[in-house]
Amino acid sequence: MKKIHFKKPDVKGTVKKIKHLKREDIKAWWKAKGERRERILNERRNSAFAKKMKPVYAFMNRFSLLFHALLACMINFAIEGISRRSLFEAWDYMTETPLVFLYNAFMIFMTFSIVYLFRRRVFVRIIISVLWMVLGVCNGYMLLKRVTPFNAQDLKVATDAVSLINNYFNPFELVILSVGIVAVVVWVISMWRRGGQYEGKLHRVVALIGVFVCFGIYSVLTTAALDKRVISNYFGNIAFAYEDYGLPYCFMASLFNTGIDEPNDYSEETMAEISNNGEITKTETSLTQEEMPNIIFIQLESYFDVEEAEFFTTSEDACPNLHKMYENFSSGYFKVPSVGAGTANTEFEVLTGMNLRYFGPGEYPFKTYVKEKPCESVATALSALGYGTHGLHNNGGNFYSRARVYNNMGFDTFTSKEFMNILQTTENGWAKDDILIEHILEAMDTTEQQDLVVGISVQGHGDYPEEQVIENPKIKVQGIEDEALKNKWEYYVNQVYEMDAFAGKLVQAIEDRGEPTVIVFYGDHLPTMGLKAEDLKSRYLYNTNYVIWDNIGLPKEDGNIPAYQIVAEVFDRLGIHSGTVFNYHQERNQTKNYLSDLELLQYDILYGEQYVYDGEPPITEGHMQMGVKDVTLSEIVSHLDGGYSLYGENFTKSSKVYVNGEKQKGIKFLNNTRIELPETTLEDGDVITVSQVGSSNTIFRTSSEYIYEDGKLTEVPGTGTGKEGVSWVEATKEDEE
Repeated sequence: MKKIHFKKPDVKGTVKKIKHLKREDIKAWWKAKGERRERILNERRNSAFAKKMKPVYAFMNRFSLLFHALLACMINFAIEGISRRSLFEAWDYMTETPLVFLYNAFMIFMTFSIVYLFRRRVFVRIIISVLWMVLGVCNGYMLLKRVTPFNAQDLKVATDAVSLINNYFNPFELVILSVGIVAVVVWVISMWRRGGQYEGKLHRVVALIGVFVCFGIYSVLTTAALDKRVISNYFGNIAFAYEDYGLPYCFMASLFNTGIDEPNDYSEETMAEISNNGEITKTETSLTQEEMPNIIFIQLESYFDVEEAEFFTTSEDACPNLHKMYENFSSGYFKVPSVGAGTANTEFEVLTGMNLRYFGPGEYPFKTYVKEKPCESVATALSALGYGTHGLHNNGGNFYSRARVYNNMGFDTFTSKEFMNILQTTENGWAKDDILIEHILEAMDTTEQQDLVVGISVQGHGDYPEEQVIENPKIKVQGIEDEALKNKWEYYVNQVYEMDAFAGKLVQAIEDRGEPTVIVFYGDHLPTMGLKAEDLKSRYLYNTNYVIWDNIGLPKEDGNIPAYQIVAEVFDRLGIHSGTVFNYHQERNQTKNYLSDLELLQYDILYGEQYVYDGEPPITEGHMQMGVKDVTLSEIVSHLDGGYSLYGENFTKSSKVYVNGEKQKGIKFLNNTRIELPETTLEDGDVITVSQVGSSNTIFRTSSEYIYEDGKLTEVPGTGTGKEGVSWVEATKEDEE
């Protein structure tokens, strides 16, 4: 076999040549390089492929604008076909809404205008086409795995892509993805070499003017399309918006149109008038300390009263507990900002009193503003009156960035599923809501004063199975002929039945507790079932249901309430006036310019100069702790065959054991008092801690340090992120960044 010889680089010789370089040598080198480049280009121009393609390129360059238009339409059709997973649906979209289709095609056409700035026009066209097709493929694949389409917010969590990749791809799909990426890269590189170059004179100034003209026309077209309602700048449901207005427009809207634009009449004087010279920032109540009740908000995932549906009936009442509450307590329709998805947006409106309509289309403030900056909320409003404030969610703490959001909203504690031993899940894997009851009571037990509790449920979450997965469903559905659709509704209705049972149990637990309490139950949005307005008694897709239960004798006052007004309404009935936006609703609801002034107020608080606060915002940084109970260790027992059993309290499946800061491998969670460490080896003096760890290896809370000595554990006082004065945000700053 022939040996491979590597030539030793002549470093000294190279350095010597550089030291003795002359100007003439440099000029000769550049001249030789230019000649070599020209020779290569001539070879390419005279190659068989180039000669064959030369008349094609000439023809395409002559009619390039027409070909760009055709290519833009083809790409638009292709990405819609991929997104909708059906060429027939893409055809219906193109033929039934031709103006929307052409508007999106023009957006793609506009991006092709930059090719005239380059000689390698074929290559640039290929790059632009590939980028659009990648966008379509990403969106189509995302919709296979979740309800929400691919949007700009997904790009902001690109750093988490590696840790989340197993959630979206199985091994076979990863192989196919890798092969596809390599094939595209190889093809693009080959077209760099073989794509040829424009041989005519480049008029870059004219081309640049043409680019600006295209963008100007697009701006005019967008304004006209919005005025004629061809497209919309408000997405009640981002998934429906992608179907109605097309992927290119919706994705770009989610990328560039975020936040709240500055209103025309925004000024310090205007804000002084709206705030009544700062009067709406007041904090006051007519209640004594003993009269102030606990206040609990329970957001029920995808809940609405199924008796509102007119196209099916149920074998028995699916909501007996909530129906009884509707009869005896204040209730009505609950107007939400989204349909079929958008849990966090309803949550945002409830917690802040702000209207989502003023934000960019399809925006989730939980993923943008509130993820990064402090924001006044129901928690800060009640904290000012001495309340303890707690959030709970039986899903991951990083889901919709809730851990960071609740911290920025001023909550004292937030208990996510990482702090819960969830034993019961739905047939499609979501935690059942009963688990929330014990943790709501635990959170209230941590304080002596009154409490605010916000519980975000997850049991009703889709996707709803088309096969019958519940063997003996409690509730049967009648009136739906399509078997798959019937199975989906039957599954959903039975989840609603259990969610209703959870509501009943929570009310009973609060009754048994014997403290004055108000509980607000509401649905965050309709389920993802393709409902139409004519399917519902209310004839409105943005309605769910709410009820305000209490044990303090509040009068029954039924009415329909938007999500952003519910806290202000509850506060008003209780005689509480706290929180800038909530006070605004109480004073200005149904008055002249109420909504336009609300937009000004929201802009001032979030994006403006905060004139309304006069330099003293109610929250400048969070202080929240994750969970309400410390993990404690009691003993550790060694095994004869190696490894240890670690005993303590408050362990969960998210508990991870660290020895001297190093996470232990192969740990096995047995129950809330025992963890097995089969691969761990300990020595005297080792430091053991247990942390509650969320997605992306976010450490939410860490136990005290325990020193291992002679087979025993000794706690180090004052350590651990569960201790007073040490927040999870400080402890996980590096992980978060």
